[in-house]
Amino acid sequence: MKKINQIIFTVALLVLPFLAQAQFDGEFIKPRNGRFLLQNATIVTVTKGNIENGSVLISNGKIEAVGKNIPAGDAEVIDCTGHYIYPGMFDGGSRLGLVEVNSVPETQDYAEIGQVTPNMQAIVAVNPNSVAIPVTRVSGVTTTLAVPSGGIFPGTAALINLNGYTADQMYAGFKGVVMNFPSSARRSTWDRRSDEDIKKDAEKAEKTLNEIWERAVTFHQLKQANATLDYYPEMEQLAKVIAGELPLLVEVNAASDITLAIEWIQSKNVKAILTGVAEGWRVADKIAASKIPVITGPMLSIPTRNSDRFDAAYTNPGKMAKAGVKVVIRSNDAENTRNLPFNAGFAAAYGMGKEEALKAVTINAAEVFGVADRMGSIEQGKDATLFVSTGDPFETKTQIRHVFIDGYRVPMSNRHIKLYQEFLQRSPGLKEN
Repeated sequence: MKKINQIIFTVALLVLPFLAQAQFDGEFIKPRNGRFLLQNATIVTVTKGNIENGSVLISNGKIEAVGKNIPAGDAEVIDCTGHYIYPGMFDGGSRLGLVEVNSVPETQDYAEIGQVTPNMQAIVAVNPNSVAIPVTRVSGVTTTLAVPSGGIFPGTAALINLNGYTADQMYAGFKGVVMNFPSSARRSTWDRRSDEDIKKDAEKAEKTLNEIWERAVTFHQLKQANATLDYYPEMEQLAKVIAGELPLLVEVNAASDITLAIEWIQSKNVKAILTGVAEGWRVADKIAASKIPVITGPMLSIPTRNSDRFDAAYTNPGKMAKAGVKVVIRSNDAENTRNLPFNAGFAAAYGMGKEEALKAVTINAAEVFGVADRMGSIEQGKDATLFVSTGDPFETKTQIRHVFIDGYRVPMSNRHIKLYQEFLQRSPGLKEN
């Protein structure tokens, strides 16, 4: 015990000067809670218009007050003159935290072996210490849906806030079972299957899907009848979808498949969300009529067909929104989840409009994920998850100055920024002759 105390004392002597210096310089190295008053900003509430020269008071993780002339009291005042306050942005689907280096299998934890693993929980696979998380949140993206991938039912996605030391601390209150709907489209430009083979493969996959579903329905019925059941975690999880406890996130992209997916969902009478939906613009009216919300993206991609216009992916969310579909935008990325604002920016520029694009990464997402009572807009009583920027977050020239997640003020630093600062004033490193 004496040796342990000596080690702790030695470490403290080494670390405390660094912490003191950091505090002296006005910086902080980890998220910190407290009372904060953000003053003199343009507040973009999303749901209740803009407030010029307004203030936001943050206390106990919540937005205590929004408006003008709010007294500071004992709150730490942050002057935001000339800046804007936005609610934190949601990414409707990514692998952030589930993979660290795409080329290194040991760092990948987003897929399990097998075609039917709905019981695989993405939330327990998330790495809170991923270096990509600070990179993402300093871009104003505060909340993401961690999505597993793989077979027909690859697992259960989870909504996470990008702050916390454990998965429980990061969990933001939504889960959904992922399902990859059978595809009738070619897998890539290198797919050399004949049209007949593609059709046969799609029919076989749909048959397999229906067999799995019928098994889950039977399991659910037996469970309701209090029958004695063997341990069957896969069916246990799917039974929660059948019972309406969890929604189904149906990944589907080709127009004909979207139509079939809608019919399938309606025949099963389950709560569902369509994801991917790359060709949603072709059947936007059908999606709108079904009243099924959509998570689409990325916008920064090429058209699904050679005959399509170059901007098919850019205009897709706007066309669906104009048809009456509730649209959420995703990056469908990992380390580049930080580019979500630019995906939304492309959607805004190509027909969606800035206001609707902003909703697609804030309040629309909160509503689709069932957390709109706590997140998605700047309103009194909601979670203090927001950011302060120098301008429109969809523009590349805009700088994010402050980020708050659940009331915690997040350090505006990451590996990219540290490397930039280090090499900005670098010396040549060569000895003079």
